[in-house]
Order: sequence, then C-alpha cells, then structure tokens
Amino acid sequence: MAALRLLLALLALLLGPMARAEVLDREALSTFVRPPMSVGEPVSDRGVWELLNSGGALAGYVFETEPMAPIPGFSGAPIDLFVAIDLDGRFIDVRIISQNEPIFVSGLGEAPFRAFLEQYRGLSISQPMVVGTPYGDAGGGSALIYLDGVTKATASVRIAHESLLAATREVVREKMEGVASAPPAAPDPAHEEDLTWADLVRQGIATRHLVTNAEIDAAFVGTTWAHDDPEAQADPSGAYLDLWIVDLGPPSIARAALSPETVERLARFLEITPSAEPILLIDAGRHGLVSEDFVRNTAPDLLTATQDGLPVALRDADLTVGLAEGVPQGTAMILRTDRRLGFDPSRPWTLEVEALREHGSFQPEIGRTTLTAGHSTPERFFLREDATAQPASPVVEALRSRATDLAILGGLLIALLILVGPLMHRVARRGWLTPVRLTVLAVVLGFVGWWGQGQLSIVTVLGLVQAGTEGRSLAFLLYDPFSLMVWGVAILGFVLWGRGLFCGWLCPFGALQEFAHHAGRLLRLPQWEPNAAWDRRLKWVKYLLLAGLVATVLIAPREVETAAEVEPFKTAITVLFVRDWFYVVYAGFWLVLGLFLFKGFCRYVCPLGAVMALGGLLRGRDWIERRAECGSPCHLCKVRCRYGAIKASGRIDYSECFQCLDCVQIIDDAKQCVPRILAARAPIRAPRKEAA
Repeated sequence: MAALRLLLALLALLLGPMARAEVLDREALSTFVRPPMSVGEPVSDRGVWELLNSGGALAGYVFETEPMAPIPGFSGAPIDLFVAIDLDGRFIDVRIISQNEPIFVSGLGEAPFRAFLEQYRGLSISQPMVVGTPYGDAGGGSALIYLDGVTKATASVRIAHESLLAATREVVREKMEGVASAPPAAPDPAHEEDLTWADLVRQGIATRHLVTNAEIDAAFVGTTWAHDDPEAQADPSGAYLDLWIVDLGPPSIARAALSPETVERLARFLEITPSAEPILLIDAGRHGLVSEDFVRNTAPDLLTATQDGLPVALRDADLTVGLAEGVPQGTAMILRTDRRLGFDPSRPWTLEVEALREHGSFQPEIGRTTLTAGHSTPERFFLREDATAQPASPVVEALRSRATDLAILGGLLIALLILVGPLMHRVARRGWLTPVRLTVLAVVLGFVGWWGQGQLSIVTVLGLVQAGTEGRSLAFLLYDPFSLMVWGVAILGFVLWGRGLFCGWLCPFGALQEFAHHAGRLLRLPQWEPNAAWDRRLKWVKYLLLAGLVATVLIAPREVETAAEVEPFKTAITVLFVRDWFYVVYAGFWLVLGLFLFKGFCRYVCPLGAVMALGGLLRGRDWIERRAECGSPCHLCKVRCRYGAIKASGRIDYSECFQCLDCVQIIDDAKQCVPRILAARAPIRAPRKEAA
C-alpha cells in the first residue's frame, strides 16, 4: 500500500498544478537588511523595495532575485538571493534567501557559497564580472572582474551569478537608469531571407571595425609601452585589428556567414540552449581576439560587451567555426550571451577589445588600451514577446536546460527495458551476462550517477511524506526531471519485475558496490557471507531504518536531513567524496566492506531498498521460471544466489530479488540446470537397463 500511495502521489504531481513562489513581504525582507538601514516602500510587484538610510532618505534598492530571474539551479530549483544596491548600482550586500543545490545542502555546506557571495560587495553592476580565474597575466588591470568560484560547485555558483546579474540589471534599468525594460526580443524562426555575405556587408548586418598599427601605436604614445611593438612600427598601415561582428541568432544570417556544417552544429547548440544569442567574431588582423592562455568554453579574456552602459555576459560557445564562401578569413570564434540576462539583440550594443603590450622580459609590465566596436542588427529579424506574457516556469526551464541529458537518459532507459524484458533470455546466456551487466552498471554509475545526478534517495520519499503531512505542494519533484524520469521507470519496474529493476540495474551506488565486489574477487580477497538465519535477521534492518526515518519526519522534521545520512549516496555519488572526513569514512566503509561481503549495504541497510521492496508488491507476475524439481531435489539456484532471494523450497522471494539474472542463466542452460541435465540423460539410461 505504501508503494501504491507513492505511485498515486507521483501521478498526481505530474497532472496537478504547479506551485508558484511568492515574493517576500516587508517583514521577511527586513530580516536581511543590516541596521541602521531599513526597508521603505515597494516599487514593483516583483519584490523590489526602497532601501532607506538612517535618516529615512532613499539610499538604494533591495530585492530578491527569483521573481525576476528564475533560472533553474543545478538542482532544478531557482537560487533565490537577497540583493541590496546603492543609487550608483554598487552592491551593498548579497545573501542567500533559499537554495536547494545538492552540493551546498549537505555536501560542502553553505559556508563556501556565502563566501563566494561576499565578493560582490563594493562591485558595480556596470563592471563586467565573470566566475573564474584570469589566465596567465591577462587579469592584472583587465576590465574583467574575476570572482573566485567554489571547487566542485562551478555550475551552481555560475547560475547564481547569472541570476544575480539578470535581476540587478532589470532593477537598474527601470529604477536608476530610466531605461524601461522592454519585453525581450528573440530571433524570428519564421523570418526567411536569401542573403549572401555581400548582402550582410551592404545592409550593415555584418559590421567591420579596422584599427591599423599606426592607430594602436598612437594609443600608447607617451607611455612605458610606446616602443614595445616593433611589428606595428615596421608596418604602420597594416591591420592590428580587422574585426567583423555578426549576430548569428537569425537563421538567415547564420546561413549567409557560416558553412553548412557549422550551421548544423549551431542549430544543435541552440536546441540545447534556446535562450542563447550567438555572436560571430572574425579578426583578420594581428590581435587574434584572445590571449594564448585562453581556455575554450570560458569568458573571453580580452573581450567584453556592454548595452545601455551595463555589462553583457559573454562566453565562448566552444563550436568549431567554418565560414561561408566569400567571408573574410582570420581568427573566427562564436561567443554566446543569454537573452534571459538582459541582452536585447535587436538594439545597439558595444564590443570592447583589450589591446595588450608587455614591457620587460622578466615579469613584464602589462599595458593595455580598450578598442570599442558598436554593432546592431535590424529589428526585422526578431520577435518581441508580449509584455504581459509570463516567463517560462522553472520546471519548463529545467526541462530545456537538461534536454540533451533527458534524451540520452530516455534512450538508455528504453534500451535497458528491452534488455531485461524481451531480450532477457539472450542477455542471460553464459558469456554474455557479465559483460552486458557490467557495461550497463558502468553507464549507470558514470552517466546516471556522477554526471546526471540521478541517484534516487530516501530523501525524496521522506519529502513526499513531509509534504503530505504538512499539506505542501509536491511540485518540488518536477524541478529535477532527470531523477523523476528514473523514478518513473523504477515504478514501472515495480509492476513488471518488482524492486529488481532499480536495485539491480539503475542504482549508481549499487553499481559502485557491485564493482567493489568484483574488485575483491580479482584481488582474491576472502568472501564472507552470513548464515541463513543471520541473513534473514539482517534483512529486517532496512525496514526498521525506514520506519525510523518516517517517524523522524513526523516527530522531528528538522532532523530529517541528518537522519537521511544513513545513505552514503550524497557522499559517493552527488559530491564524489568531496566532503567532511567522517562522511567519506562512512561511505568508504561500505565500499571496503563490499570487497568481502556482497553488496552488504544494499541487502541489509538501504532504507530506499526497503521502499523499493514495498513497491515491488505491485508486481503482477512471477517472471522467473521455476520447475517442479526446483528446491526438491535441486538447490543450485539457491546456492548460487548471492542475494539470498531463493527459498529452500525453490520459491523466489521477489522482495529480495535484484534481477541479476544469474538463476535465469542457470535454468536456461542445458549444461547447468540439473533437472535439464537429468532429463537429457534419462533416454540414455533406459536402453542400458533393458539390455541388462
């Protein structure tokens, strides 16, 4: 019944309405404001309030980021930050309101995240900021402000950074710069024009910005670096920067500027990141766009951009660039920015290019000057959404952001269902089963677990219980569509096979334990198994732990996260052992024990396994074939079953079956199945008796 209620709850979640986050009121927001400042009057219906100084005068604005920039975090849920800025657009304070990032909830803890946010104090929204570190010596004096990220949490802090800047830009535009925040413009996919590169140039869609060696030399006249570029002085009329800028968002423009192969790559990229605006840069001069230390897929170290005096976040799209016929040759790269972060491709913007010179050979002094290039793309290529249109929900954004992962996962799950379903008897053949099984488990561990963070957890089940007892929405599950897809297939497995599909094939930590067992066998370590009586007793431990966790939800809900640490999943899978030492020791204990005891945690301790066993009561059939001789006199399957899931009578205990298919291999094999061997010998014996 517990599994049936879980299934019904998930179905209701998929069909039910989404819960929307509410903005904080004055009282709640005031708890984040440091005295003597205080919260004044609201200035918008999306959580923006006046910030008053000790004398009651307007000193800036305070707001939360989620209502204006609900960008899903790595967990699928937006990171909500409190932000206070002064009237010049400088950050006074940035603090956490709520976040559900696994790495910060119980992995590294919130302290590194809070330390990261402290870096914003005193910085201005007008300064270009990126998460990362400068490469080589290009960071000294650069226009870019580098914010130190958090090891093992780069994705989470980068999303927090983008949410913070997007929300702050909107406030600055509307309340401080006097620039109304128009509905975002996006490329019109239906707009078609037959364009060539010559058309782009003639219509100003591709813009050129030429800086000669003489001009760059003039920029350094009178400085320490005036004579540090002999190539410029030898060829004054040569091109230092011969820059072409093209917005590739509109498909007609992309086809005119790029080779067909690159157009296809760009289209696939935009399917994954639909809010990205790709910008093509080509430099036929000496500058080269980036420094020698530049790393692909990061913010370009010599390029920044602004629009309306506010910075535009640029990042390398990491695409190989092939150009169309007639396009000038040179250093070509495609950058991307995000329209969700305030960039409007239909309006003018400015690219800023840093020119560097070095003086001295040992720890040279870096001199720099900034070259600017304006660009705009005709508005006919874009559509502007209705100002009253609602932004995509965080769930929709979560689906979009993980579209590729979800597609791959869907394919893998379908393949797995086919392997253990229609092809089960072929997979179970001798010589096939072990290689196929270990390959699947390796994919589950690497892709589903470490990459996709699809390790199911008892925390989800306890969250359902807690939401049910408190009358809260179940929408939190939709923020993680990757795990939800795994849950869906696991529940389908309840009906078809019992608990075995998830516990035997889809659990990343279970896969890790199975690999530990194989390592122990290869190392010829002694294998220990409890006797039948202790095996039966130990299997009840997981049910007792499950009952204790449910009781914790009802009696001490604040302690649920701590109690759920009985699972080592977060340590071993979510944060890959980057955690406090005692968590690492605990997870390591189970893996070391797995060298000697076959999957001890899965069989005896896992509370999620207890839930899966209860869910397996929905199983509609006995899918493992049995013969009359199974259990009497033959006990081969029982002896070979490492899970202890076969009774002395030969009956399968499906609540303990992990669907390893070992017994299926035995019963299908005429050379292993004892009843089949005896049946094959019987016709031979009979004639011999008659002859006697």
